[in-house]
Amino acid sequence: LAPMAGVTDYAYRTIAAEMGADVTVTEMVSSRALCYDDKKTVKLLRKTPTGACGAQIFGNDPEFMARAAKLTLELSGCDFIDINMGCPMPKISGAGDGAGLMKTPELAADIVRAVVEAVPVPVTVKMRKGWDKSHVNCVELSRMVEKAGASAVTVHGRTRVQLYTGRADWDCIRDVKQAVGIPVYANGDVDSPEAALHILRYTGADGVMIGRATYGRPWIFREVKHYLATGEVLPQPSVCERVEIAKEHLRKSLEVKGEFVGILEMRRHLSNYFKGLPDFKPTRLKLVTSLDIDCLFSTLDEIAVRWGGYDLSGAVPAPLSHDL
Repeated sequence: LAPMAGVTDYAYRTIAAEMGADVTVTEMVSSRALCYDDKKTVKLLRKTPTGACGAQIFGNDPEFMARAAKLTLELSGCDFIDINMGCPMPKISGAGDGAGLMKTPELAADIVRAVVEAVPVPVTVKMRKGWDKSHVNCVELSRMVEKAGASAVTVHGRTRVQLYTGRADWDCIRDVKQAVGIPVYANGDVDSPEAALHILRYTGADGVMIGRATYGRPWIFREVKHYLATGEVLPQPSVCERVEIAKEHLRKSLEVKGEFVGILEMRRHLSNYFKGLPDFKPTRLKLVTSLDIDCLFSTLDEIAVRWGGYDLSGAVPAPLSHDL
């Protein structure tokens, strides 16, 4: 499961792990905020209870990043530290953090080296193809972070300028895999079991990281694993099954974040579980506006009753094409 700010909190990561994600990563946390003991930042670091869990940190100062990595390990007990060199958002990349580090590869390598020296667990890097189409340097940077001690690298096949538009370039991931000796994980447009198999074959990558395709579909991990093992496409969960998953997700969110915040942060997830249902707008509005716990659970039960027999098997987006 890819680290996604505002999405991959403890509740979501737990659901994803239960649905087959072998590895999860926390939302990105600021190295400076950690060093300055920001309480909200610390709360982001709760370790997923099952599977391997990494903690992702961001920043552009080797000393702060090394200190933050130590603190992260002490606070979370996570299995590895991931360094964010891929976030494209202007407030992050524009400050030289995230994908901004791809513009300063020497500094990026220094950060990896400092973090590797600071912690006894593996240090990984998540990066993009490059800053823009004129500055594609993922191969060069991957070689540099490998030399600096990184244990693995994940490459998202888009530039920072692209954000999440257009198609991901899987060629650059294949180039990175051929250039380094450490494990390489492929990211970008993996939106189906077939796409997962395709990207592995096309790039030679050691694994797949899935991000936005998990929205409202955390079971994609078990779909992918089953398909890779058997070549068989699993049927999509029924509406009633989705209701039970959504209810469990809501319970976990309430448990971790309390009633008010727990409900607010579930709004982005609840309606996603039921995309494709006909005449759903009034019910969706209830899911994303109500602040009453009992109302939310009763609305979910109403969904099971009203749409329980509806077939959502066709609600999965068609995979994007990447010719072999």
